[in-house]
Amino acid sequence: MRKRVITLASALLVGFSANAQKVEFEEYDLNNGMHVILHQDNSAPVVTVAVMYHVGSKDEETGKTGMAHFYEHLLFTGTKNIGRGEWNKIEAANGGTGNANTNWDRTYYYETFPSNNLQLGLWMESERLLHPIIDQKAVDTQNEVVKEEKRQRMDNAPYGKIIYGDVYNHIFDKHNYGRPMIGYIKDLDAATLAEFQDFYNKWYMPNNAVLVVAGDFEKASTKKMIKDYFEPIPARTLAKRVKVVEPERTQEKRVKEYDSNIQLPAILLAHKTPSMKERDAKVLDVISTILSNGKSSRLFKKLVDDKKKALQVFSFARTLEDYSVYNIGAIPLGETSLDDLIKEMDEEIEKLQTELISDRDLQKVRNKFENQFVASNSSIQGIANSLARNYMLVGDTNQINKELEVINSITKEEIRDVAKKYLAKNRRVVIEYLPKKK
Repeated sequence: MRKRVITLASALLVGFSANAQKVEFEEYDLNNGMHVILHQDNSAPVVTVAVMYHVGSKDEETGKTGMAHFYEHLLFTGTKNIGRGEWNKIEAANGGTGNANTNWDRTYYYETFPSNNLQLGLWMESERLLHPIIDQKAVDTQNEVVKEEKRQRMDNAPYGKIIYGDVYNHIFDKHNYGRPMIGYIKDLDAATLAEFQDFYNKWYMPNNAVLVVAGDFEKASTKKMIKDYFEPIPARTLAKRVKVVEPERTQEKRVKEYDSNIQLPAILLAHKTPSMKERDAKVLDVISTILSNGKSSRLFKKLVDDKKKALQVFSFARTLEDYSVYNIGAIPLGETSLDDLIKEMDEEIEKLQTELISDRDLQKVRNKFENQFVASNSSIQGIANSLARNYMLVGDTNQINKELEVINSITKEEIRDVAKKYLAKNRRVVIEYLPKKK
């Protein structure tokens, strides 16, 4: 008989069955305050172990930026029981993969293994929390890694400041969302080893984290392993966060940014918008889809197809815990001026603010969001991420099962009213993104 071989990559996709519109999960707390979420799916022999820590770049102190993102790299160095530089080798030797990412609100680490290596994944994540190597050699090594990442993704990437949020300083005057997520390299260069260690001790603790296990496992034995590996890690007193209130903008602001990696300018209409917890943030996602998602979207059809005034148009929201950011932009084609693009974009925004969209457009949006929902939860890695994010930043793990319900309940009137409220000209920052001579 020919054996059936399931690769890790294919198994990740198999793990989301066609009828799994509802994601089943169980959640509970360990005695040390660590929150645990279990999503059992035995359809493919893979399992993801993920830990999200409630710390991001917004939690950094002035003059000590970059620490949150730095730890995304530093905590792959090794631990008391995992040799320096051995982390990725252990993953690969056991058929696994892993990575981490950071934003302004949280830091997220995950591994995916064949399900018979679940215990290894749990042990590695407990080691990361309990016994990390944080010494001068690790700091010096990762400092160079962070600098190279900044050069590749931001300094030398076309339109990198827009993509990675380095223009948010024009949107936020008080809130730390105005700082670059990666921080300032000068702060990392000046930081002492004791300051790096202090940051870890301040934020990396079980009572500031959520552990997710998703995929092929047996609950009783998994709960025992979680208890054995994570509950002995002591809780600590969590620093009190001070909520910074960003004043509402009452007058349009116009600024210029320069990028030596581009030949064509761009125009960006940037807005501070509500927290990801609020319903209006979902309505703005719908508005973004109407304006620029796909070739039949309003801005693309008008500026790219019909009038041929833009090479590209875009609008996107970056939803965050305290506030969000919503951008509408375009890259001109030919002799089109940036002011002309603003005029054309404003016409489409005003239509949304004054006219109700059609039944057909509303249904098209709902269809797109259903496709996005299925895609985002088409792997156990995606489900693990969604569960952790919804618990930690939205405050409701079951939001994963409410997304489509919310989207499908959004009315034409809401779309009009939200566009009128948040896309008003006096609330926005107009950013001229211009080529800079090298």
